[in-house]
Amino acid sequence: MSTKEFRVNEKIRVKEVRLIEGEGEQRVVPIMEALQLARDQNLDLVEVAPNSVPPVCKIMDFGKFKFDQEKKLRETKKGQKVVQLKEVRMQPKIEKHDLEFKVKHIQEFLEGGDKIKVTIRFRGREMAHPELGRKVLDRVLEILEGVYLMESTPKMEGRFMSMVITPKAKK
Repeated sequence: MSTKEFRVNEKIRVKEVRLIEGEGEQRVVPIMEALQLARDQNLDLVEVAPNSVPPVCKIMDFGKFKFDQEKKLRETKKGQKVVQLKEVRMQPKIEKHDLEFKVKHIQEFLEGGDKIKVTIRFRGREMAHPELGRKVLDRVLEILEGVYLMESTPKMEGRFMSMVITPKAKK
């Protein structure tokens, strides 16, 4: 039995189907006649709408149909931009040059269209002074002025203070 031939289930539940042929013509035919028409054309009989009465079937090359569907899916994915969440970690006692260096990386990520989570990590006695971490985050925002949109404001989460920024929409 070749791959194009059909195995007909002995317990066929429907007697007739609405058949859609190659040019879009519709007609109600017995199921066995629809199968024979598909075999004669060396194509497949595919059930398109199983819940309608009678069920709707179409004569087509099922392998080609599946290939075309996958091709369309690949085309739609090709146009999509996947936004990543990048994280940049700092400490409240960061030096000026180190801060500028990290902000330069943040700018590059924003230009690439990524979201950035800027995190300040507090260690030991630094936990007693969260205002130092807030000053660092404010300094980052000051340097990045006009390049970002604030998605979430700075907030403490355990030993970390973090905020999320996204790039501004391009016109």
